[in-house]
Amino acid sequence: MEQMMDDSNEYLLKEAPVKKAVLNLSVPMMIGTSVGAIYNVVNAYFIGLLHNTQMISAITIGTPVFIALMAIGNMFGVGASTYITRLIAVKDTAKAKKVAGYGFYMSLIVALLLGAIGVGAINPLLKLLGVDAAMHSYALQYVVTLLVTGFTTTINFTLEQVVRSEGAAKESMYGMIINVGVNLIFDPLLILFLQLHVIGAALAIGVANLASMLYYLYYLSSKSEHLKGFATHIFLSIKDQIEVLKIGVSELMNSGFMIISTLLLNVYAVRYGDDVVAGFGIATRLVQVPQFLVMGIFFGVIPLFAYNYSSKNKERLTASFKTACAFIALIVFIFVSLTYLFRYPILGIFTNSSSLIQVGEYILTASLATTIFNGFAGLILGMFQGTGKGLPTIIISIIQSLLIIPIILYMNNNFGLHGLVWASTVTEFIAFLIGIGFYLYYRKDFRAI
Repeated sequence: MEQMMDDSNEYLLKEAPVKKAVLNLSVPMMIGTSVGAIYNVVNAYFIGLLHNTQMISAITIGTPVFIALMAIGNMFGVGASTYITRLIAVKDTAKAKKVAGYGFYMSLIVALLLGAIGVGAINPLLKLLGVDAAMHSYALQYVVTLLVTGFTTTINFTLEQVVRSEGAAKESMYGMIINVGVNLIFDPLLILFLQLHVIGAALAIGVANLASMLYYLYYLSSKSEHLKGFATHIFLSIKDQIEVLKIGVSELMNSGFMIISTLLLNVYAVRYGDDVVAGFGIATRLVQVPQFLVMGIFFGVIPLFAYNYSSKNKERLTASFKTACAFIALIVFIFVSLTYLFRYPILGIFTNSSSLIQVGEYILTASLATTIFNGFAGLILGMFQGTGKGLPTIIISIIQSLLIIPIILYMNNNFGLHGLVWASTVTEFIAFLIGIGFYLYYRKDFRAI
């Protein structure tokens, strides 16, 4: 009985019924990522209580900075975690600990460098973000605070991935819930009670990420099945660093797609007025709820893909992919439908401006359509990440990153606001088709002979 308890996480990866494994790995991630989306909505809600459109625009315009901090964490987290899972599958826990330590310390170093460079070049950065005179002061305060506290965000994202590498989906979820709980306490305290406004919103993010980061460190150091003592390791061979980065860089490119698209959308949205900028901000946060539920599935099953590919159980690998695909289809149908059906009362929670609600509804509709394609493309990318296929993951991510630029430029120039709103949907649809093409090409490698 004790042995079964000790190996419970690996049991899910190795031999539990596929539906049970997918559900047990995905549901905690769905809960965790969903409360993460709620966390972003709550930030916008408390700022919205101040009835200041410039403040809402400022936290929207600063989104690429948060995505950049998250991207660094995911680069080392996803790259390290998929490699760790494959190492655990072949019982090489000594190297797995080294990989975990390397990911942890590298995310810390790069985050501190990114923060220092960002603060040192704050004025060019704000100009790049598309900040106008009306929101300049708020954007300056928000972005600087994000950068100064950003190392907590980066390390938190890295460690969350490392925790999931051994199938500890529940522990990953607990960390996310801690994050949201702390944020719910500090958001009203800092934004409203202490009247720090946008600085308070950014500080609350930093404190919340610090809390979950400390929880993950505690778990990995004292409760982990395979990674206890990881923090005593920092150095890794060049060969193993390449193994981490060939997957991690693809995740960085994928996040780079979000940064570039958000940056371009912000720059062009400013030209259409504060209502459009705020509308993008509110709609983006709302659509994150169904998007993050879907993300919970394909992030949750990546360790399942990695373990069974490394242990050469291709029948289980294929069954896991098909099961995850069916769950994503169900989630997309239910939650996209519900969000669209109740879009007006939901938007009304954030603002009483009829013009802002009208714009937000239009942007929300396009964002929900994007979610449909994004979910399946994400699952395909997760399959490549989990199985260590660096080339297709990098190519898909590069295509996404590069494609969004000409599509936004073309659609905005030819269709104005309508083109800007639907540009991301068109890009995700193309990325979805490319992902299917790569999956068909590599399908023989995933199936049992």
